[in-house]
Amino acid sequence: MKFLKLKSSIGLALSTIREHKMRAFLTVLGVIIGTGTIIGVGSILAGLDGAITGILRSFGTSTLIVFKFPIGVRFGNLSDEERMRKPLTYENAVAIAERCPSVDHVSPYLFPPQTFGARFDKIRYKGNDMYNIQMGGTEEGYAAGGSNGDMLYGRFFSDVENQHHMPVVVIGEDVKKALFSGENPVGKEVDVNGHVLEVVGVMGRPSASLPGQNDTRVLLPYFTMKKLFPSAKENMLIVVAQEGKLAVAQDEVAMVLRQERRVAYNKPDNFAITTSEQMVEDFRKVTAVTTIVMVVLSSIGLLVGGIGVMNIMLVSVTERTREIGIRKAIGAQRFDIVVQFLTEAVVLTGLGGVAGMLFGYMISLLSRLAFPGLPTSVPLWAVAMGIVVSVGIGLFFGIWPANKAARLDPVDALRYE
Repeated sequence: MKFLKLKSSIGLALSTIREHKMRAFLTVLGVIIGTGTIIGVGSILAGLDGAITGILRSFGTSTLIVFKFPIGVRFGNLSDEERMRKPLTYENAVAIAERCPSVDHVSPYLFPPQTFGARFDKIRYKGNDMYNIQMGGTEEGYAAGGSNGDMLYGRFFSDVENQHHMPVVVIGEDVKKALFSGENPVGKEVDVNGHVLEVVGVMGRPSASLPGQNDTRVLLPYFTMKKLFPSAKENMLIVVAQEGKLAVAQDEVAMVLRQERRVAYNKPDNFAITTSEQMVEDFRKVTAVTTIVMVVLSSIGLLVGGIGVMNIMLVSVTERTREIGIRKAIGAQRFDIVVQFLTEAVVLTGLGGVAGMLFGYMISLLSRLAFPGLPTSVPLWAVAMGIVVSVGIGLFFGIWPANKAARLDPVDALRYE
C-alpha cells in the first residue's frame, strides 16, 4: 500500500513538473550548476592526479632526488634558511657513487646560472628564436631513463663527448618543431645563449609529461655546460638505488652528504632527499585542499538552488490549496500531504541532479578533448556526492513547504479561491 502511495506521489510530481517545465528548470538551475561543478571539477582533479602521479612515479621506485631544498609542491613556501643553502656539487655525486654500496648509479644535473631567478635562455637557428627553454647539463645516463623519451633523430651524447667538453647538444621535440620545421636537425649548428653547438639528436616528448606541456629541453654534456657557463653552480643529483635497497641507500646518501657538507651531529640536514612517493603524497595534500575549496564553492550554487526549490514549493502549496483541502476532506492524513510535497521536491531536485551529472560529464569530456594527455574520469565519489546532495536538498528545503501544506485546515482550504 505504501509503495502504491509513493508511486502515485511520484507520478503526480512528474505531472506537475511537465505542466511547468520552464519554471521547474529555472528552479533547479542552481542544483544543476552545483552538481555539474562537483562532477566536472572532480573529474579534472582525478585526471590531473593520474597525470601528475604518473610523472612523479616515472622517476622509479628505486630513485632518490637530491637537492639543496625539497623539490615539489613546497617550492613556493621555502624558508630563508633553505633558500640560502650552499648548492650541491659534482664532487658530492662522486662521493656518493664511491662510498654508498647500496647505490647503483648517480647522475648529476647542472642547471644554468640563475635558474631560479630572472633569466631568459634562448636557442636560435637561422633567424628563428625560441625562449624559455629548459636548459641543463647532464650525462649519458640521462637517456637511460625510459620515461625521458626515445630518440626521434640522431643519438644522445656520449661519455667521451662529455669528458672532452664537446660543443654538442640534444634538443626536445618541440624545439625541433619550432626551429627546424620539416628538416632533420642532426648535424646543424644552433646558437644557445651565444654559444654555437652542434645538434646530435632529438628526443621525443617524455612518456610521463603534463597535459599540454611542451618539450623545450636543450641538454648539453655536463662538463660542456660547466665550461660554457662557469657560473652555473646549482646541481640536482638523481640517485638510483640497488633493487630493494631504497631505504638503506637513502640513509647512506644522507650520511655521506652530511660529512661532505660539514653538518654538525646536532644540526638538521642542509639538503633534501625526496622519493617519488613522497612527492606524490605532498601533491595529494595540495589537491585535498583544492577539493575542499571546490566543494565549498559548489555548495553556494546548491544553496541557491535549494532556496529556489523551497520558494517554488511554497508557491505550489498556495496554488494547490483547494486541492489539498479536497484531499483532506476525503480522508488524506497529514503524513500523506507531507509525503506528496516532499516527493515532488525530491523528484524535482533529483532530475536536476541527473541533469547536473550530464553537465559535469560534458565538462569532463571537453577537458579530455582540449587536453588529450589529461586522463579525465568521473570519480565514483563525485557521482555519489551529486546524487546524495541533490536528493538531500529536496528533502531539506521541501520540509517547510510540505509541513505548511499538511497544517492547512480543510475547511479554510476548500474556501480558498
